[in-house]
Amino acid sequence: MRNQSFNFDEALKQLQSGKNLLGTDGILTPLIKQLTEAALQAEIEHYLSTTSIDTRKNGYTRKTVKSTSGQSELKTPRDRSGAFEPKLIKKNQTKLSEDVDNKILSLFTLGMSYRDIQKHVAELYGLEISDRAITHITP
Repeated sequence: MRNQSFNFDEALKQLQSGKNLLGTDGILTPLIKQLTEAALQAEIEHYLSTTSIDTRKNGYTRKTVKSTSGQSELKTPRDRSGAFEPKLIKKNQTKLSEDVDNKILSLFTLGMSYRDIQKHVAELYGLEISDRAITHITP
């Protein structure tokens, strides 16, 4: 997988042309992805330098995460022993933050139907949310 750097000059041009900051094709989405992957890399480096377990890096796993900036596929580092547990995005975690949940909950408390919430979240963040996910988030 190639390492791409966020291009600030290109982002500025896109912003000036009216492109959205957030969402699936938002200007900031690649930057958030890059920062998240760098933080995960720093976590495994720290883990490997401080653990007493005999282990080493063992490549990456692809993980799709959702956030208010859209959906991104991240490469998350792993170790041979499988003991490394990232703090930023834990194993089996699919959301970068709870912001999406909070937005869905606030829309639900305003009386919006599941279908309307799904449309709204898709429009704003480029995320597809199932009825089951909404049921899990709302009381």
